Amino acid sequence: MDAQDYLAACLPRVEQALDAALPRADAPPARLHAAMRHLIFPGGKRLRPALALAAAEAVGGDASAALPAAVAVELVHVYSLVHDDLPCMDDDVERRGRPTVHIAFDESTAVLAGDALLTAAFEALVSGAGPADAAARVLAVRDLARAAGAAGLVGGQVDDLASAGGGAAEIESVHARKTAALIAAAISAGARLAGASETQIAALHAAGVAAGIAFQITDDLLDADEDEGTSLVRAIGEAAARERAQALLDHALAQIAGLGARAEPLRALLRFVVSRKL
Repeated sequence: MDAQDYLAACLPRVEQALDAALPRADAPPARLHAAMRHLIFPGGKRLRPALALAAAEAVGGDASAALPAAVAVELVHVYSLVHDDLPCMDDDVERRGRPTVHIAFDESTAVLAGDALLTAAFEALVSGAGPADAAARVLAVRDLARAAGAAGLVGGQVDDLASAGGGAAEIESVHARKTAALIAAAISAGARLAGASETQIAALHAAGVAAGIAFQITDDLLDADEDEGTSLVRAIGEAAARERAQALLDHALAQIAGLGARAEPLRALLRFVVSRKL
């Protein structure tokens, strides 16, 4: 199974589902809705949505069951990018080869667009088409809220902004919350909506956390020349960071070893997390 092929196969239905989950760009208030869509389309590889779909397949479900989770996680991810780019955060002017939302529109519109993307994520998760029962959707909402909130993405961003570097453990703690929590939520929510057992979900979540930290370490390696305070490469060196990323990948794969051949797309995506190149 080739990860790039799987990502390409997932992309059309993810794009269609994302488009359906958002208001039209010209629907009032048009400026807000255009800003919401600005960073969504065109998007990247849609790795997190693909992880949700692959997780559904890994537990014997249909990938379509996980589409609400795929959409929800991507909306949360893009909201976080919109807010991270703000002048009061990372103060970036370009994202995905385009002006950031606050540059293309204005700062207040970017804040509100991020707010609207975050709330749209939970609407998509509970109202999207699919066979999941109400209890599974409620638990998926809980898990995504935890991943996105103070214990996850938001708390990780707070510590990232406050960081003066720190040691490896401190850096991995930021990575576990700011990056890995949402990746793990994509995997566990996708599996949950496809009818996974709690035992399967626990293993998949653990795999997602490990792979998510490895994902961020790989970013550190790819951006090693940038002055990034929470870079594991900066803390322990390139060789040790590569070893750590590989060890985390091995741990992630071990968590899902019992899922058999049906989990090959998920395994391919987890390997891609570490092997990808810019």
